[in-house]
Amino acid sequence: MTATLTPPPLRTAGRTTRTSRPVLIELRRGLGPWTGVAVLLTVLVTMYGKAPGWQGRWADATNMLHVAAGLLAGPLALAAGCWQGGRDRRRGTLDLWESVPRSPLHRLFVAVAPSALWPAAGVLLADAVCLLATWPYASGGRPFLELLAADAVAVAALGAFGHVVGRTVRWRLTAPLLGIVGYVALGVGAYSQGPARWLGPAAEHQFLWDRPVWWFGPVSMAWTAGLALTVLLAYGLRRARLRPLALVPLAVAVAAAALILRLPTDEGPWRPDPALARPLCDDGTPQICLTAVDARLLPEVSAALAPLNARLKGLPGAPVRWVGGPFGPPRPGDVELPNAAADAVHGRLPRPDLYLNSAVSWLFSDTCRPGDNTGPDAERASIVNLAVIEWLAPTPEGYGPDPTAAQPYIDRLRAKSPAAQRDYLGRYLAANTCHPDEVPVP
Repeated sequence: MTATLTPPPLRTAGRTTRTSRPVLIELRRGLGPWTGVAVLLTVLVTMYGKAPGWQGRWADATNMLHVAAGLLAGPLALAAGCWQGGRDRRRGTLDLWESVPRSPLHRLFVAVAPSALWPAAGVLLADAVCLLATWPYASGGRPFLELLAADAVAVAALGAFGHVVGRTVRWRLTAPLLGIVGYVALGVGAYSQGPARWLGPAAEHQFLWDRPVWWFGPVSMAWTAGLALTVLLAYGLRRARLRPLALVPLAVAVAAAALILRLPTDEGPWRPDPALARPLCDDGTPQICLTAVDARLLPEVSAALAPLNARLKGLPGAPVRWVGGPFGPPRPGDVELPNAAADAVHGRLPRPDLYLNSAVSWLFSDTCRPGDNTGPDAERASIVNLAVIEWLAPTPEGYGPDPTAAQPYIDRLRAKSPAAQRDYLGRYLAANTCHPDEVPVP
């Protein structure tokens, strides 16, 4: 009987495994995993040092993560990628690496993978941890995930660029010096003036009631990834006839940069978001209004101002609304509130007495013209102003000016009957404190 030979079946899965195996091996070797851990810890320690100030608002959390990724994770990825890129030269294994039956470009992408992917993974994991820590306390808005993704791409691009530098420059001190230069360059770019600063991955913007234009995140990714891919192709394509391929990602990067450079100098990609700035008010008198971003703080602020509002209720010249946010042109009777989020911890006011004192100080702080607050009664008017503030909302110990000079006036105010106190407070609210001679003496 003649045996029939059957050819073995095609094993496409095996081919895929053999193709991806070198990448997996490289990801486990060398400095890559340690770089990811270092980036993760650097961002988390930095964020922990600023907590809980950023945990009450998505905007604050996103902004802090953006700056930490650009100014700290970026230079770290740059230096680590440079050291990783010079690893084979230091070990004397370049000839062995060149003998692998793969194209030079394929070998380069396999070698670059740890330098690019591990720092990006560290940034994304730190982002996830911090956003989860913000979620129980934030109210209005959302985290701008597209910008955080763009930060991760920028960090990966810096790692890839550093890897190519490490392969090219043979000096051992190149890696730390490249990290220092990168930190300085990114810092200068972040705090410079002009639209070019929005090209960098660390440009800061306090966007409490803003949102980015929809295309900024993807275009930023195209800008940084295009530059990194250009450098990789220019270095990895050995054949001269193939090197013009590097112009393709370069053209994408230039087009992305042109779009970013057309942004306004100050606002950049940020535009006002009416939904975030929408006023939410309580039903008290005077009324207290905060924006949707600070909705969780509204009950806290209302409780802190309740003793003051009880005294002001019904008085001529008293505030009609306490407002905290960009509500457009002020209405008659509107009085601006101090920034409640600046004093908040996890969506609560830990020192309502301090916030009440700040609100009273803002209530009696008139905008005066040059030449006002002068004359023989100026010092007395200043002392009376301090006395009224201390009477309505005593400054907590350790804060504010010394009230000793105002103590006689404070004692007089406290000794008055409730009716006399209301009468004096009404006269004080009606006075122009910029004119010392108009300020009534208790």
